[in-house]
Order: sequence, then C-alpha cells, then structure tokens
Amino acid sequence: MQHVVNVRGISIGGGDQLVLIAGPCVIETLESTMAAAAFLKDLTDELQIPFIFKTSYDKANRTSLSSYRGPGLSKGLDIISTIKDKLGVRVLSDVHRFSEIAPAAQVLDVLQIPAFLCRQTDFIVAVSEAGKPVNIKKGQFLAPWDVKHVLDKVLSTGNRDVILTERGTTFGYNNLVVDLRSLSVMRGFGWPVVFDATHSVQLPGGAGDASGGEREFVPMMARAATAAGVDGIFVEAYEDPDRALCDGPNALRLKGMKPFLEQLKAIRRAIVSTATIGDSGRCK
Repeated sequence: MQHVVNVRGISIGGGDQLVLIAGPCVIETLESTMAAAAFLKDLTDELQIPFIFKTSYDKANRTSLSSYRGPGLSKGLDIISTIKDKLGVRVLSDVHRFSEIAPAAQVLDVLQIPAFLCRQTDFIVAVSEAGKPVNIKKGQFLAPWDVKHVLDKVLSTGNRDVILTERGTTFGYNNLVVDLRSLSVMRGFGWPVVFDATHSVQLPGGAGDASGGEREFVPMMARAATAAGVDGIFVEAYEDPDRALCDGPNALRLKGMKPFLEQLKAIRRAIVSTATIGDSGRCK
C-alpha cells in the first residue's frame, strides 16, 4: 500500500494524476519569480495538473564562492509568501540550516532537504519535527535502497508526509546518470516518488566555476520516468534559461512547458488506463 501525502488539498501518490513541482531555481526578483509562478499556475489550471511552485531563497551549495545565491532567508520568504498569497499556489523550497527551519515552516507548504544534506541525521529530524510535508532529495552519492534509512529518520519523528525525489547519481567527474530502476526501488518503500528531470541532466561543476547541463534531454527523461510510474515531475524553468543566474543550462523554457506537460499527461493517462501501478512502480 502506498501512502498519500496531502499538500493543502493536493494529493501526491496513490492516485491517477501526475503532480508538477516547478519554478525557477532561485529567486532573482519578485517580478520575474511572480511572472514564472503565474505562468505555471495558469498553464496547470488549463491542463488540470496539480501544481506546487518551487524556488529557492538561498542556494547554499553553489560551485563558486562568487556564484549568485539568492536574496536570502528573510527577503526570499517574503517574496515566496507574496506569491503564495496572491496566486493561491502551494510552495516548496529547500532549507539548509537549523536556524531556517522555523521561519521557513511558517511560509512553506513543503520543506525540502537538499541532496547534499540527506545524510545529516539531526538536521533531517529537526526539519521533520516542523510538522510540514518533507521532500527528500536523494543524494547523488546514494544507492536507491539507502534512501530507506533517510526515510526512517523522518518517520521516527511521527511525520508521515514524506516525498522521495530522484535527481541522478554521480558518474565519474562532472556528470550524473539516472538509473530508472531506482524509481521502482524507492516506490517500493511505500511513499510517493518524484523525478527531478532538470537536475538529473546537470553537469556539476562542468562549466569550470559553475555547473553545466544538457536541457535537451529533459523531456526524454521526464517521459521515461512518467512511464515508469512516478507520482510527480520536478522541473526548473525560466522565461530565458540562458540568462538565468542559477542552473540555466539544465532548466526548461517556460514557453515550451505546454507541449512538454501535455505529453506527460498523455503518458500518465495511458499507463493508468491500461494497468494498475503497483507499489513498486511496476505495472501489474
């Protein structure tokens, strides 16, 4: 039996619908972030796709000391709160420090544990105790079966609203690969699994003082993950990714999101209409 996570009325897992978690990697300005959120909300309303808006107030794991990190906790949460209130969207962001947890939990609907912090036991427990749904990004260094230990740390607090997100595995230097078997392994734990289609094609540190990426592979990877039975797709998107201050090379263009999502919705509809998605993610 698969658990269902409820995010203010949006159910993730156990149902027929594919959930979209999307937005720019990091807040650049209120105006640009609001515009991206409004575009995605209007589009997902039109396509009847459940939507959670994601962005970051601080990217603490940038390649270079001089890389843009965002507006910071206070200003960033104010911007996210404004977007949440004005558009009525659910919001997700990552937390990096113990001191961020309480103020972030006042605004965010989902608290995300970044991939590089997914083995930090005390931090995971503290985030889980905030009482909000938790999205765990699977570390690039973890085997999929090792995610069970991370999951157990969250469950130990009594928090059962857990989402597991695959974002690729380190493969040599400056490269990530996705083993689609990991999606089935993690769904076998009984909690919703999301596929991060844009970070999975990132080339960490591949541009020297910044990360590169291969956005041309995002649609293919997302289609494959949807066919494999994931509960949601996570993507980063900008109006013009080539001018983005963070993760532009692996982000999608907003104007290309409609056909992308229409394809994913059709794939989801096809596998649901022809078979039941089992707990492991395999069709029965």
